[in-house]
Amino acid sequence: MDLSDLTIKQALQSLKEKKFSTRELVLANFERIEKFDQDISAFLTVCKESALKEADEADKLIARGKAAGSLTGIPYSAKDVFSVKGVKTTASSKILENYIAPYDATSIKKLKEAGAILIGKTNHDPFGFGSSTENSDFKITKNPWNKNKVPGGSSGGSAAAVASGMGIFSLAEDTGGSIRQPACFCGVTGIKVTYGRVSRFGVIAYGSSLDTIGVITKTVEDAAILLKEIGGRDENDATTLNEPVPDYLKTIDQSIKNLRIGIPKEYFTKGINKEVEALIKEAIKEFEKLGAKIEPVSLPYTKYAIPAYYLSGISEVSANLARYDGIRFGYSQKDAKDLKSLYFESRAKGFGPEVKRRIMLGTYALSAGYYDAFYKKAQQVRNLIKQDFDKVFEKVDILIAPVSPFPAFDIGEKAQDPLQMWLADIFTVTINPAGIPGLAIPCGFTSDNLPIGLQLIGPRLSEPILFKAGHAFQKITDWHKSKPNLK
Repeated sequence: MDLSDLTIKQALQSLKEKKFSTRELVLANFERIEKFDQDISAFLTVCKESALKEADEADKLIARGKAAGSLTGIPYSAKDVFSVKGVKTTASSKILENYIAPYDATSIKKLKEAGAILIGKTNHDPFGFGSSTENSDFKITKNPWNKNKVPGGSSGGSAAAVASGMGIFSLAEDTGGSIRQPACFCGVTGIKVTYGRVSRFGVIAYGSSLDTIGVITKTVEDAAILLKEIGGRDENDATTLNEPVPDYLKTIDQSIKNLRIGIPKEYFTKGINKEVEALIKEAIKEFEKLGAKIEPVSLPYTKYAIPAYYLSGISEVSANLARYDGIRFGYSQKDAKDLKSLYFESRAKGFGPEVKRRIMLGTYALSAGYYDAFYKKAQQVRNLIKQDFDKVFEKVDILIAPVSPFPAFDIGEKAQDPLQMWLADIFTVTINPAGIPGLAIPCGFTSDNLPIGLQLIGPRLSEPILFKAGHAFQKITDWHKSKPNLK
């Protein structure tokens, strides 16, 4: 048995049957990290000592038949925006290079209580600002399927880790595609949840009205297991929903016969890669075989999604990153001559180019004389995008769309063209302003063996339907079982 290939369900069953110990499972993942991560560069921090200690405790509990929780013994990674008490939490930025979190994020706390074991923190674009994981201040993560390609972003380290068998799942964050796009590029599954379904407490902010916490997994079933654990109301996050979290596994095996699936014409544009389009259309045929009803639909305000999303996001960036002033925490320029110099020099040296770009643009969009023209207008368009989705979901239950208009691109290919990099998110940024969920799942490979993913989009709190549809697709296809040939 290759322990690196196991899903959560398989690992839990095998641990229960004592086919191997938790320590053996955790060690198998560290062996993968030691063997392959020198090339992949998925991890920023590895928590071997604490993970093995927790594994031994889990084995004692399992031996007594008293597992700590529903995920006892399951090794996982977390994007390095999640606060973990006593562990470096850098946001992949030099301004937080030596920051040690004094508390756990709510989602980390819930996973600990469920018995999951953190094996490390993963690399990403700093603060989530990017679509390729090339902007990190520490390293560039590579795509396990082709190390000359990017793994996507911003959660590229998390997707690369799961695809490489380094941890059974990864906790991640999605502001405009940061879970779904890297899941697509690396051939794994990723869920962007309804806004407020999972607490953001303890997660370093990008755009507070857009950020959502989700997971990158090997299967849709695993994502359903995890969302039940991490979802729910949190008194530390006023934006969390005061609505019960369902047991997603209870409905995941239901038939999708007569499920109404819309195909938005705006997502099949002239610039989409031909192989991507063909694979998505093949996947649509598979859903038809399962009994789903396919209908063409339109989302006319999609063409304004990129500017509306970025103006909203970078304006919130300008406010959120004001806290990194070189005084309270993070990098501080020790030899600054006065307070003003301390601010300027700490931020100049602590922030990278993409972070500075977004702060400056966001500050400009919020400035006197431009607020109405930019930020306010973006909020108005954001409302129109939401109305688009509301109208469409009166006609259909869910939508199918590509995750990305193209497969993983070469490292460095778009690095010098910020606009082209931002356009990589053209099919993912639409749903974050609307606050609705999206599920990315593998649906095939290009002629040069690069994974392609499709995106299932539903109305608010439609995760049960998305899981049901995604799971039905994975039961009749094997794309999610494909593994990169690492050497």
